[in-house]
Amino acid sequence: MNRLTAAAFVLLLPTALLHAAPPNVLLITADDLRPELGCYGSAAKTPHLDALAARGTTFTRAYCQQAVCNPSRSSMLTGLRPATLGLYVNGTHFRELKPDVTTLPLWFKEHGYTTRCAGKLFHNWHTKEKGDPRSWSAPEFLHYATHGDDTPQISGALPENHAKHCEGLRKYGNVGMCECYDVPDEAYFDGRVAAEAVKIIPQLKNGPFFLAVGFWKPHAPFNAPKKFWDLYDRAQIPALNPARPAGAPEIAFHQSTEILGPPDKQKAPTLEQIAEMRHGYFAGISYMDAQVGKVIAAMKEHGLLENTVIVFWGDHGYHLGEHGLWAKTSNFELDARVPFIIAAPQAKQRGVQSAALVEMIDIFPTLSALCGLPAAPGLEGTSLLPLLENPAAAVKPAAFTQHPRPAYPDRTPDKQPTHMGYSVRTPGWRYTEWRNWKTGAVESRELYDHTSDQPELENVIASPPDKAALDEARRLLHAQFPPAAAR
Repeated sequence: MNRLTAAAFVLLLPTALLHAAPPNVLLITADDLRPELGCYGSAAKTPHLDALAARGTTFTRAYCQQAVCNPSRSSMLTGLRPATLGLYVNGTHFRELKPDVTTLPLWFKEHGYTTRCAGKLFHNWHTKEKGDPRSWSAPEFLHYATHGDDTPQISGALPENHAKHCEGLRKYGNVGMCECYDVPDEAYFDGRVAAEAVKIIPQLKNGPFFLAVGFWKPHAPFNAPKKFWDLYDRAQIPALNPARPAGAPEIAFHQSTEILGPPDKQKAPTLEQIAEMRHGYFAGISYMDAQVGKVIAAMKEHGLLENTVIVFWGDHGYHLGEHGLWAKTSNFELDARVPFIIAAPQAKQRGVQSAALVEMIDIFPTLSALCGLPAAPGLEGTSLLPLLENPAAAVKPAAFTQHPRPAYPDRTPDKQPTHMGYSVRTPGWRYTEWRNWKTGAVESRELYDHTSDQPELENVIASPPDKAALDEARRLLHAQFPPAAAR
C-alpha cells in the first residue's frame, strides 16, 4: 500500500467516502482540554464545537499516548508512540531523537498540499528556531511562547480584575493564576491565533490545503476575557470530589507543581480558590470555543466548508482537583481521555457518537486515507474510516497511555525516569503497571472498573471482580509493552 499513488489509493476508499476534489484539512487543537464540551454532556458552554459535532462523528473513548504536551503532540503528529520516539519530556525536540521523521503536515506537503499553521501545534518551543519549518509552506504564527507570558495586550490601563480569590496562589509565569479582565478576545493569544487563521483562509482558496490552528486554552493560567467567565454561575459548575482512588499506589500520583508550585512551598488551595480555578477553566473552554467558531465561520464564508475535513482534538486531559491532583502527568482516565471530533464531508453519517476505542496516533493514517494519500511508512496508528462508515464498529481492542516518574524527568540531575507507568484501556477496564525504568520489574499495579463508566475511585487489583478481564488487559499491555524490556 505504501507504493500506491494517491489516485490509485482513492479507488480503494469506500464509495460513501469518495469526494470529487481532494479534500482540504482543518486540524484544530486545544491545549489541556479534557472532554469538557457540551456535546460530551458537560456543563461547559461550547456552541461552536457542539455544532461541529452535529456535522461529524464524536469519539467518546479517545485517548492520548502521554498526558503532557510535547510527547502527546509529537506522538500524534508523527503517528508514533512516545516509546518509539523515545520522547517523554517537554524539553526535547522530537527531531533531536528522530531527525528524519515525517510529520503529518509534512506528509501532506509532500503530496501537493499547501500547509499552514497558526498557533501552538507542535510543542511551544520557546524560540522561533524550534518550530518545525520543514512541515510548513510558510512560517508558523504564534507557535512559540510561554503560557505565562499570555498577558492581556490592550491600549491604556487594564480594567479591574474580577477574579479575587486566587490572589494568594502562585503566579503562572508573569500572569496571575486567575484573571478576569473585561478585554477583547484578541488581547490574549487565542484571539490573535483565530484572527490570523481567518486571514490565512482566503489565501488557500485554490487548495488543496492543510491548515492547523492550535489554541492555547484552556491551559493555565485561567485568564479568559470576562465575558466568558460571565457565561457561568459558579454554583452550577459540577462539584469537586477530591478523593483519591482507594488502594491506588503513591507512584500513580504527582505533586501538582504546575498549579500549586514547589512541594516545599505549597499551601492547600482554599475552597474559594478551588472554585475560582475551576470556573476559570470553564471560561477558558468557552473562550477557545468562540475562537473555533470564528475560524469555521471564515471557512464557510469562503465556500470551503463542504470540501474540508475538520478534526478537533485535545492533546491530553486534565485534573481540576479530582484525585487531589491539578493539571496533568498521570495515567488516570481524566488525564488520558481527550475530546476528538471528525467532520468529514465524505462521511455518510453525521451527528453521531462512536464509543470505539481510538488513539491520537490514529489521526495521521485517518487523514491520509480520507484525502486519498498513500499510507506513510511505519505509522503505528489505525485508520478510523470504518468508524466513519459505522460508528458502532471497532478498529482496535485497546488504547494505551504511558507516563514516567518523576512526572518531568528532564528536571532531575540525571534527566532519566526512575519508573514508567504503562496503562491499557479496554472497553471496560483500565490496567496499569509501574515498572522500574532500569530493570523493567513491575513494582505497582492498578485496575479500575469502567464497565458502568464510573469514575476511578477504587483500585481493585487486590481482588479483581473479573479475572478474565484482568488477564486480557494484562495480555494486551504486555503485547504492546513487553515486560522483559526495561524500557
